[in-house]
Amino acid sequence: MCELREPTSLGRAILPSPRLHSMEQQACACPRCSRAISPGDTILFGTRVLSHLDCQQPRLLSAEERALLFTYCRDHPVGKCIACAGDFKLAELGLDVLGFLRYLCPRCRRDLTDSVRTHLYGCAMLPAEVRGMAQAVREAARTLVKETRLLRDASDVLLREAEATLASLREAMRQSLRPGKV
Repeated sequence: MCELREPTSLGRAILPSPRLHSMEQQACACPRCSRAISPGDTILFGTRVLSHLDCQQPRLLSAEERALLFTYCRDHPVGKCIACAGDFKLAELGLDVLGFLRYLCPRCRRDLTDSVRTHLYGCAMLPAEVRGMAQAVREAARTLVKETRLLRDASDVLLREAEATLASLREAMRQSLRPGKV
């Protein structure tokens, strides 16, 4: 489980990072699904714990990302399907039949969520200030996941040191209680 040192607002979603780094993929585990939280996942933070916004789809778009798409990108192509070589507008993209918020290619039904997210953060239609703030939030999420992992690793080292010291104390106590010892 990933615990935060500072209290945070309950239930705030943070946008994911665009790139995964191999060392950062060893991030802490989501307390709800026990899978690792990677910097590319959309996370929820609150009450000192990080978790996936949606454990079934850790990389789905956040409500803020969807709002930006709907506001600024509904009249131009937002998703590219490499398999079909097609560019699609938001209204053309399919949604998963189970109601999940994945954006699917209307031709081959491949998940285009990552393509849509990539478009969103590079779209010239977003005002520069809004795009910059969205990118800053995304970077903050990546940093939060990375720093939480580093804090967990540091606490693991301290825990092992405390356990070793406790074992040494117990051994010293056993030695002092042996006959012939004063």
